[in-house]
Amino acid sequence: MKILFLSDASSIHTKRWVNSITEKGVEIHLFSLKPVNKTDYPDHDFTFTDFDLQKRAGGLSKLNYLKVLPQLKKVVREFKPDIMHAHFATSYGLLGALSGFHPFVLSVWGSDVFDFPKKSSLHRKILEYNLKKADTILSTSNVMAVETKKYTDKEIEVTPFGINTELFKPEKVDRTALTPFSADDIVVGTIKLIETKYGINYLIEAFAMVAKKHPELSLKLLIVGDGSERKNLEILSEKLEIKDKVYFAGMAEYSKVPYFHKVIDVYAALSILDSESFGVAIVEAESCGNPVVVSDAGGLPEVVEDGVTGFVVERKNAAAAAEKLEKLVLDSELRKNIGDAGRERVLKLYDWNENVTQMMKIYRKISK
Repeated sequence: MKILFLSDASSIHTKRWVNSITEKGVEIHLFSLKPVNKTDYPDHDFTFTDFDLQKRAGGLSKLNYLKVLPQLKKVVREFKPDIMHAHFATSYGLLGALSGFHPFVLSVWGSDVFDFPKKSSLHRKILEYNLKKADTILSTSNVMAVETKKYTDKEIEVTPFGINTELFKPEKVDRTALTPFSADDIVVGTIKLIETKYGINYLIEAFAMVAKKHPELSLKLLIVGDGSERKNLEILSEKLEIKDKVYFAGMAEYSKVPYFHKVIDVYAALSILDSESFGVAIVEAESCGNPVVVSDAGGLPEVVEDGVTGFVVERKNAAAAAEKLEKLVLDSELRKNIGDAGRERVLKLYDWNENVTQMMKIYRKISK
């Protein structure tokens, strides 16, 4: 089987799909508008066509897509794929739609269906056109599938973006290796880009409420990631008088992410985005046996069984988050029970090997 992938080579999602699908013996050609770094694809043999079309302030111009369309059609003629699979409905999806190739699989990712069509009637028409041209439409979450249905009458299959449950598993690690924390600390944490839309300020406020109420506890807050809001959040931590309890670890290589999850006792994700499509980091945390506290943003509640594997709270509500964090930091047995339930749920629903098997079944059905 030969599959032509249209996807951003720098995305962790692309890397995981390409690496896993090639392991199944599928021949892949990756067509990316950003450069391919072969070190991201170790020991995996595939061909690729890449460009260096960087996004500008207003986003990547659709005119650039038209410029590379002849190259895409050339790849189709020379590679002769059995399936074309575009990831992201409004960029690579547009290229796939304009190529005229079938069978054409289109995966929606999030902002392409939550935000893009709301910009103007033209943006909506572009999305509708791309979906119309697709033979099969895939979504990583049910909530995103529902949103996509506003722009097409076609059936949408949900293909969860799971995780490696052997890599992300309950396991003790040496906290002192990469953090200033000790084994006796109770660590609340998050792993996310530090941008306004991810609501990390609400997490800091909620943590401060709990820390001040319980000075007898050795509470710490771990923030892994970087972004434009980091300085503001550092100032907020100082203003709330918890600077000595908060550790900004900076951006971490993906290989280090499992370690940081294992440092954390309670994971929190308080995004304010309607366009949150699927909480991969939350699934990673659950797989490591950590209870989670998440906001009711987008698809985040879909990966948490409220009251069983964690708690779902109203977005932009630090007090509500603080209440659930307090409940968890005060009760180690509750943390363990909820963490165990989360691990069990991930093994059942979000094991990456099962997700890849599902995708392969879709490919085989389409290519018949």
